[in-house]
Amino acid sequence: MVIDKQGYDELIMYLTEHLSLFEKSGEVRPGAPTVMALIEDDIAEQIINFCMQHEDLSVDDRSVIMREVDGIVYDLQEVLSGVVNQPVTIEQHAFIDEFAGLVKNLFDSAVS
Repeated sequence: MVIDKQGYDELIMYLTEHLSLFEKSGEVRPGAPTVMALIEDDIAEQIINFCMQHEDLSVDDRSVIMREVDGIVYDLQEVLSGVVNQPVTIEQHAFIDEFAGLVKNLFDSAVS
């Protein structure tokens, strides 16, 4: 649906262009989640919003979406493997929020 499309390749390129955010230290708010926890929560929230906006999706479509989301999270975990268990910095948090929104946009475009 999306992971085999050019838009996903561009999204991964966008991530690689911003890897420096994950290579340097920054300000961490007290109680900040880990990088991986935030990725999982943000993407889950965006996909829930996506599914609520597209109530007419079939069970098969939803299954494909969930498999692809798992693949996306796996890709992020692989790329960011060195920092997934570290507390997220303020800058990383903003980027992950934006990235999760872009993931949702890919799915929105795919079903339109």
